[in-house]
Formats: sequence, structure tokens, C-alpha cells
Amino acid sequence: MRADIYASATATRIEGPLLFLKRTVNVGLNEAVAVDDNTGHTRLGRITALDNEHITVEVLESTAGLSLEETTVRFLGKPLEFAVGPDVLGRVFDGVGRVIDGGPPVSASQHLRIDGLSINPAARTMPTDFIETGITTIDLMNSLVRGQKLPIFSGAGLPHDELAIQIARQARLRGDGEEEFVLVFAAIGVPFESAERFRRAMQDSGALEHTVLFLNLASDSSTQRLLCPRYALTVAEYLAFTEGKHVLIIMTDMTNYCEALREVSASHGEIPSRKGFPGFMYSDLATLYERAGSLSDTEGSLTQVPILTMPSDDITHPIPDLTGYITEGQIVLDRELDRADIYPPIKVLPSLSRLMKDGTGAGYTHEDHPDLANQLYAAYAQARHLRVLASVVGREGLSKTDQTYLEFGDRFEQELVQQSSARTLEQSMEVGWQLLRELPDSELTRLSDAQIKQYISVDRNK
Repeated sequence: MRADIYASATATRIEGPLLFLKRTVNVGLNEAVAVDDNTGHTRLGRITALDNEHITVEVLESTAGLSLEETTVRFLGKPLEFAVGPDVLGRVFDGVGRVIDGGPPVSASQHLRIDGLSINPAARTMPTDFIETGITTIDLMNSLVRGQKLPIFSGAGLPHDELAIQIARQARLRGDGEEEFVLVFAAIGVPFESAERFRRAMQDSGALEHTVLFLNLASDSSTQRLLCPRYALTVAEYLAFTEGKHVLIIMTDMTNYCEALREVSASHGEIPSRKGFPGFMYSDLATLYERAGSLSDTEGSLTQVPILTMPSDDITHPIPDLTGYITEGQIVLDRELDRADIYPPIKVLPSLSRLMKDGTGAGYTHEDHPDLANQLYAAYAQARHLRVLASVVGREGLSKTDQTYLEFGDRFEQELVQQSSARTLEQSMEVGWQLLRELPDSELTRLSDAQIKQYISVDRNK
């Protein structure tokens, strides 16, 4: 690796977070850069564009105070790296990997590129094994599987921050792998009050001991926002594929990341695509989401739960739309349920976990888990359909069975979706069986006769 080059390049323009230079040295894309001003303060940056005559540098701090005549640029001859080691757990960093918890620097055993490990696709294995979050609508209806990427689609004002904290506190592996389960939490572009709430929640619950926390504030530069998830994922990959841990990474809010991507892309003068977002946003998001998974030659795994807020609650907006293409399902929060004071307001019908079948059932959770989830889903879908019909013909115009479905739908939301404390999977399943006992046996078409006899009919006769 070559030594630092003290460039004689001339700064020609500063525009937002971008510094434009005349090219006088041989450098490469994504190379790390140190920008020194006339006071001796150093700002970190990276090269994001170049041609035969010009170099474009993204500066990771505010460019306020930089002078074109008195700015010195050092090209470091390597990409941005993050110093990681076994004692990284329990530490708090800013969006570009600087310690902000008042403790000493991390004792580094490796320096890893933040743009990710080179993984042979043939080494990837199918995500398996159930991760229990303590939230019934996820564990029972849309199960999270170790190695999966399962986003949460929220909206402005909905309690996704509270849900993120709850998952961070409660998530665990069942069985022997529980001790090797760790968490990486990345808050991207959040207000100071939210960042402090995340920090206090982790500290007060004791979860910080097995957590690495990254806090990128809304007041930080947009270029830092683009790097925060990359630093967090670098630590997650190290813990998963070097230390052999089972890592769950929660990233909130990915909408802030995409807005920063649009802002920086516009500064570059790139042609915008849908709603002003850059045309490469799909591939850029893929470089983040595809860093989840498990490998055949390592013990660890990396599971992602990215959280994003849908502008105007529009699930067809480019951010949730592209995220849905890359990831393996979605958990959707519902404003109607939130207005009814139901927490967590997870809308079951449009929510989906495409890998649920690979981590539930016999050998993973419970042999009757998939059938119970399917029956609950079908019954609730029927109840929602009948609510629309009842709004037209009135409740009295429905048959007795249809009215039973309407009562089931109300109880489903009030007793299964609504929960004030964490539930184990067994407790969630018991709530589900209790709800199904209100329906006639003839309506339980997703259950076998043996399951109806074991869980439904016997308890009705008690």
C-alpha cells in the first residue's frame, strides 16, 4: 500500500458536501482522502468521481470554513476502513465509526473496508432457524429467519422507533445459539432526542452489553448518512463471519439514507429518475441489503431488519418499492390500527415473510405453527372482507357465521395484534388457538382433523 500523497492539486470549487479538484495525481475511485484547512482541522472524505482532468471528493463533515486557496488534500492510497475487534460490543459510535461514548478507542484486530466483504455466492446457504422477537404478529404470522433481510414499512408519526427498540431488547435465538446472539443498531439521520432515546433504552435494559450502536444525527452531513449503514454493516460482518456470532442489524430510517443519496446525486449533477431519486438507487440499496445472509464455511450469520418511512404512506414510492424487490418480504405498519390505539400497529394482510417456511415448523419452532398461521391469516382476511360488506348491508344483514367472523376480526386485533408485553412463541400460539375456538369447525379448513381435535374441540368442551 502506498504512503500518503500530499497533493498539489488545486481546489476549484466547493458545492455543498463536494470538493472539486484539478487532477494532478494518480488516484482511484472510493479512495480515502484527508482534507486539511488552514487551522489544522482535518476532515475525512472519499473520491466519488474522476476523469482525466478533475476529481470529485465527498467530504464527510461540513465544508463551511474551507478556503479554496488554503485547503490541502491528502490521498491516503486505500479505501475507507473501519478498525474492529472483539471489544467492539457495548460501544457507541457516530455515523462514520468514531467513538462517542467517552471510552477509549477500540482495540483493533482488523481494519476492514466499509464497502463489504467479497463473498462467493456459492458459499451462501439458505437462511434457516427462527429468531424470536417477542412480537406476535411477527413471530407467529411473519416469522423472522436467521440470515434473512426483512424490512419494516412505516409512515411518518407511526411508532417504528418504539418497535425498533422493542425488537432490539427482546430479539433472541431459541436454543443453543442464544449466547452467540448480538445486535448492531444503526440510527440514520435521526433527531438528537431520538438518538438519546435509543442510547438510553439500550443502556437501561442492559442490551448495550451485546450491542454495537451507531448514531447518525439529522444535523450531520448527508455524506455521513450515506456511510453510516456501511460502517454498521462492516462491524456486523466482522462479528458474524470472523467472530462466529449470530448478528441482527436494525437500520432506521432508510428513507433518510435515500434522501441523502438523492441530495448528493443532485450535487454531482447526475440525471434524476423517479421522483428525483438517482437511477442507480436500486443497485446502491442492493449493496447494503445483500450483505445479509449465512455462509457454509462459518458459524455466524447476519440478519437485517431495515426500517423505512413511506412518504405519504405510499407503498409504491420508489424507496419501499425497490426495497421490496431486494428483500425477502415486509412488515407493514398501519395508520388505522395506530389511530385505534393498537400497538404494535402491524397490518397483517399485506405483511409477508418469504422465508418463514424455511425457519418454522417441525425441528424449528412447532410442527403446528405454519398451519395455525395460515388459518389465522385466512380467517382474518375473511373478517376484513365482511367488514366491507357489513358497511353496505349492515351487520344485521349478515348470517350468523359471518357475524362470528366479524367478532373474530375485532378480537384478532384487540388480543393478538395488540400486546402490552413480550410474548414467547408458545404464548402467541395459545392466543391464536383461543381465537380460532370462536369459529365453527367447518370453517377451519387450513387445519387437520387431528389439530382441530387437539387444540379446538377439546378446549370447547371444558
